[in-house]
Amino acid sequence: MKRVFDIAMALWAGLLLCLPLLAVWLVVRLTSPGPALYWSDRVGRHNRIFSMPKFRTMRIGTPAVATHLLTDPDTYLTPVGSFLRKSSLDELPQLWSILVGDMSFVGPRPALFNQDDLVALRTERGVHELLPGLTGWAQVNGRDGISIPDKVELDTEYLRRQSIGFDIRILWLTVLKVVRRDDVSH
Repeated sequence: MKRVFDIAMALWAGLLLCLPLLAVWLVVRLTSPGPALYWSDRVGRHNRIFSMPKFRTMRIGTPAVATHLLTDPDTYLTPVGSFLRKSSLDELPQLWSILVGDMSFVGPRPALFNQDDLVALRTERGVHELLPGLTGWAQVNGRDGISIPDKVELDTEYLRRQSIGFDIRILWLTVLKVVRRDDVSH
């Protein structure tokens, strides 16, 4: 049932957001050299690595690490990078990952391939059995502002409580967070 929901919502969102996606693609291409999309290696279900698209917010050559590990992240941002991150528009290409089955709308956010601490804790708690999500329980309870152990605790709570009703609640809370731009780094 969840997979049917994901496909239907991704197709609907893709059609609804077709023009904004094109506009963001164009703005990224016009404001910095390089491709509009950045394909990030992420850890998916069963700790399988997959490539997840995002609109590029960082300059070409930026180290492939979590933003908080960069010495001065602002120096790596493209001219529109900060806006795309704060508005979460950089995440829209992940509709593709939902359509192909690498992600779901709701689940734990996919870890970077080199976030060994996060991957190990999630594996220990069984969270690695879930499809990663465009949003998740940890995102609506702190997003970029919570520690890895706290994030995994929230991911584990989602694993225990998952249901269509809980997913709808998380999606609604995500909309509120994005509109308010709560807990967004850079």
